[in-house]
Parts: sequence; C-alpha cells; structure tokens
Amino acid sequence: MSEDTKFDLNIHVARLLMNEPFFASLSRRVDKRATSSVPTAAVLVNPHTAQFEMLYNPSFFAKMTDAQRRGVIKHELYHIIFEHLTGRRPDGTDRRLWNFATDLAINSYLPDLPEGCLRPGVGEFADMPPHKNAEWYLSALKKKLKDKPEEGKGKGDGQGDSESNGSGSGDGEEDKEGSGQLGDKGQFDSHEHWDSADQTTTEIAKERLKDSLRKAAEEAARTNSWGSVPSEVRKEIMKRIASTVDWKKVLRYFVKTSQKANKSTTIKRINRRYPYVHPGRKTQRQAKIAISIDQSGSVSDDMLAAFFAELNKLSDLAEFTVIPFDCTVAENKVYVWKKGEKRKWERVRYGGTDFNPPTEYVNDRGFDGHIVLTDMCAPKPKPSKCQRMWMTTDYYARNPYFTTNERVIAVTEAA
Repeated sequence: MSEDTKFDLNIHVARLLMNEPFFASLSRRVDKRATSSVPTAAVLVNPHTAQFEMLYNPSFFAKMTDAQRRGVIKHELYHIIFEHLTGRRPDGTDRRLWNFATDLAINSYLPDLPEGCLRPGVGEFADMPPHKNAEWYLSALKKKLKDKPEEGKGKGDGQGDSESNGSGSGDGEEDKEGSGQLGDKGQFDSHEHWDSADQTTTEIAKERLKDSLRKAAEEAARTNSWGSVPSEVRKEIMKRIASTVDWKKVLRYFVKTSQKANKSTTIKRINRRYPYVHPGRKTQRQAKIAISIDQSGSVSDDMLAAFFAELNKLSDLAEFTVIPFDCTVAENKVYVWKKGEKRKWERVRYGGTDFNPPTEYVNDRGFDGHIVLTDMCAPKPKPSKCQRMWMTTDYYARNPYFTTNERVIAVTEAA
C-alpha cells in the first residue's frame, strides 16, 4: 500500500482545525470515511442513520498542503451549514447548474482551496461578486446562459462529469439549461450523493444539524473566537439556530433516536460467529417511549388536542406509554398506546404540577425516551435516566420556570 493511500484524515483533523473552534466542533459531529469511490471529497446524509458523513479520497488529501486540506474540510462543512444537501434544489434547475451555484457561494470564503475551484470574480465568473448565496448565483448563472443561448449548446457538460472531477449529475439529467457553456472547469468535490437519503431521513438530519450548529456556536462563544468564519456567515448561522423549529419533525426525530435494538434468537438466521452451533439473532427496533402529559388546569385543551393529533401519526412508528399527571401520577389512568392505534385526546385531572412523580415513574421502568407535555410551571425535576424532551407553548418555551440543558420545543396549538 502506498503512502498516499494510507492517509487517515481522522488523525490530522484536530490539528488542522486547531484555530477553528466552530469548524472543529462541527467536524466532530460528522463521520469521516476514506474511500476510493470519490476522486476527491464529498458529503452526504447516511440513508440508514440520518448522520452527516464526509467521504474523502486518501490519495487526493495526501498530495495537498495543510492549508488546502483545511480549506477542503471547511468547504464540505459549509455545504452542510448552508443546507445544500438537505435543502431542496429549485424546481426546473439541472443538477450541474445548482452544483456550480453552491460552490460559488462557498469558495469566496476559502482562499486556500486546490487549483481549479470555481470562484466568483475569476475566469468564467469574473462578472460575479463574492459572498452571495447559492440562489443568487443560480439566478446569475441562468441569466449568463440566457445571454449566450447558442454557444456550446448541446455539447454536454465539458469536464464537469463525475469521472473527470467528481461533480457529476448522478441522475442522467440532460443539460436542459446549457450549463456546458460555462467552461470546462467543474467542482473539485463530488455532489452526486446529495440525494442519497429519503425525505424523512433528510428531515431528521436537518434537525440534527440545528442542534450541531447550536453546540458549535456555543463552543465558539465560550472561547470568544469563531476562527475564520466571517461576520456575515456568523449572522446566517445564528439566524438558522434561532429559526422556528417544526415541533412535529422534532417529535418524530426524538422517537427515532430513542430506538434501541430488541434482539431475539432464531434458527432461521445463521450465526456468523458460530455457524450451525448457536442460533442467529434477529433484530427488531422498537422504541419504548413514555409520554407524560401535564393535566394541570393551566395546560390548554387546544395544546392537548394538537399533541394527540401528532401522536396518532407517530403510533405508526412506535408504541407509547401515556402517563397523565399533575402533582402525582394518575396510575389508574396510565395506558399503553399500541402501535397503529388511533385515540382521541382526553383530560383526566386539573390539579397542580410536580415533575418528580412522572420522572420517578419513568426512571423505575427502563424507558428509552421521555417526552413531557407541559406548561413548565413547576420547579426543575430530578435527572432522567433516559433522554428527556419538553414540549410546551411558545410563551413558556421562551419564558420557562426553570432552566435546563434538555431540549425544549414549542408546540403550535390547534385552532
């Protein structure tokens, strides 16, 4: 094996991002995998885990300087930050044109990339200013093509195919907008994996991204340094963190990430370690989720109705144990919401609020996840043994009675 193919990015990444606290924090949350299947580098959403991954070709990285390696890593992380993977490509836009636009949006922030990268103000794009978003560049590129409709028409994608430089269309789309007219230079990295995950998995990845951006921003704030992240990009990141979260998507994400493997033996599956000696294992994944519902009078009927409506949909994914409570758990009203079952919302109590009784109930019974629907008008409870999330009104999400590092999500009440 040559030295080039031995290059392990994971060994070098901490050193490369030593003075980049924001990128270093975000990078730790992105799996990095060496492969020869891409000529340079790529990012994608893993369709099975909903985690972001960075693929890299060891030979490509081994030949670069440290500054160039750092630039490529930041380029791939910027694709994630700006949701180029998880956002929707504008309708009617061929893939290669969108690839050009997303790279132009990123590369003016990165002076140390390898040669041949697309840059605003350089070569074919000399008439385009730097520091615009992908949508702006997409519009400018379309106008550029419209101004010279005949030149290069029908000549394909020049060197922008996946075999020559890794950009690739990946879906066999023809060059509907004549993007082959834009010259013979394409992206140095591959974008062909951007559509590898289905819509549900992509939505889960987007929720994870918001959480990762928040944690990375907090680390940068603690060190009082964002490294090379420009002020306008910081503002965009903070805007994305502060944006309204779809509570229904977060609820689905919580359920999926609470799932644990439930293994059973079966003679129908061969044991890989001891074939024909011991039975194999069959894995079925089913989350054991507790739903504690605050029954105090300050929780509105509309809030309960909105929450139950979404649980009816989530029951297709998992089984829930519903735990009504106020200052105590109404144990005679606890029930299991069976998978696939539909139920109407109900109120069974109107007392005060104490979060310790439902926490103790869940802690004693080995649940995988605990969701609490409440107005949060009570003291902070004892720690939970499983991951816990709070769902409340918009007002109490912004003005909670107690502070917590656990996730607090605002529920939009039904009309």
